[in-house]
Amino acid sequence: MRRLFPLTDRTAGPDPGPAGTGARSGVDTGSGADATDGDRDRDRDREWSLAELAAAYAYPVPEGRRQTWLRANMVSTLDGAAQHDGRSQPISSAADMRVFGTLRALADVVIAGAETVRQEGYRPARARAEFAEARRVAGQGPVPAVAVVSASLELDFSLPLFTAPAVPTLVLTGAAAAPDRIAAAERAGARVVVAGDGVGVDPARALRELAVLGHTRLLTEGGPRLLGQFVAAGVLDELCLTVSPMLTAGDAQRIAGGPSVEVPRRFTLASLLEEEGFLFSRYRHA
Repeated sequence: MRRLFPLTDRTAGPDPGPAGTGARSGVDTGSGADATDGDRDRDRDREWSLAELAAAYAYPVPEGRRQTWLRANMVSTLDGAAQHDGRSQPISSAADMRVFGTLRALADVVIAGAETVRQEGYRPARARAEFAEARRVAGQGPVPAVAVVSASLELDFSLPLFTAPAVPTLVLTGAAAAPDRIAAAERAGARVVVAGDGVGVDPARALRELAVLGHTRLLTEGGPRLLGQFVAAGVLDELCLTVSPMLTAGDAQRIAGGPSVEVPRRFTLASLLEEEGFLFSRYRHA
């Protein structure tokens, strides 16, 4: 994996780069000027460690009254498809899955829409020895919780996501959800969190309710409908977008769906990595 744009946290100053190597070539940042061409070539060709990826994607330090940081992780083909045959795996790669696993390991909670949970066959997050110490130091449990957003609660509560997670799965729903479905979720061991006054979930309230539970480093993996709701509500802080070097045509969804916002929301590029034609971009709210 090589760096095309310097990984810079604008709130904390420039990142010196993995293992102190400085920024990699691709975009001339002016850093790493003392490195030889051979050093840079070797640095491009090696595989980044999980610790380096974790440092590159670390959540920013909270500022002022901000309680939460909501990050989205999505993948898209060159022609804008977020899925192929209803799933994201066919347009992903091994490097994409390394980033995917790293982002999960940094989060307090992973938020997903009910349809994505069904289509992607969500299972509980698993503890990974590589991240155990970092999570302990950060005051996190061994694994992130999974929070499923569902208005109808028409979920299969016999699945391991609900019956065998390391930490209880959360179900975010509205106050008008059917009582029998709430009871079914709770019998399965899930924790139901009301985050809306009506049938559905209010995105901003969902983040507040998660913060009350101690979840401030938030990661959403979509799907497109849920991401669109976060975008429309103006609560998305960061988008980690993998651009897959593939074309699919067809009528697949984009990474975000639903009604459009009145004025397009501007994000700024924080970092850009590349491996085997896959681009790993990270954008933050301007």
